[in-house]
Amino acid sequence: MSALPNPAATPLAQLLDLREARLEPMQAHALTQVMHTERAVYPWPWTEGNMTDSINAGYLCLNLVGGQAGNEAGSQSELLGYMVAMQGVDEVHLLNITVAPQHQRQGWSRVMLDALALWARGVGAQWLWLEVRVGNARACTVYEAFGFRRVGQRKAYYPSAHGQREDAIVMSYPL
Repeated sequence: MSALPNPAATPLAQLLDLREARLEPMQAHALTQVMHTERAVYPWPWTEGNMTDSINAGYLCLNLVGGQAGNEAGSQSELLGYMVAMQGVDEVHLLNITVAPQHQRQGWSRVMLDALALWARGVGAQWLWLEVRVGNARACTVYEAFGFRRVGQRKAYYPSAHGQREDAIVMSYPL
């Protein structure tokens, strides 16, 4: 899947440099960029073990990478974001979706959610599910704009500051 960012939200110079974006399988031997991004974005990031376990369990683990204009084979691609999802009987559970800080607010989360919904339909899922921190208003806005609806709340689901716990909002999206 190739996509371009939202031109209205992206500086012109960046648009001119970016040729395409593509989803690639996340590889355990190349988790350095993913883990750097994970630690930059979240105060309680996943561990490398969490990522490796997800890959080894056969979950959908994809990196969204951008290639630069004139990029030749073997050149470094830039990590724009990544996602991890688990397939169930008739549902897919989004476990992690992250956009690198320097690429946020450019539409990349929508690109990954579109790809996830397409894949989920292709494997026969009827629903997408996720949990999101109550305090993560920006993510809630993205999910609701995509079509997810709040269907519940999990008390004290996430770790929080000073040994406290934060509730999670449970959201679903019919496919």
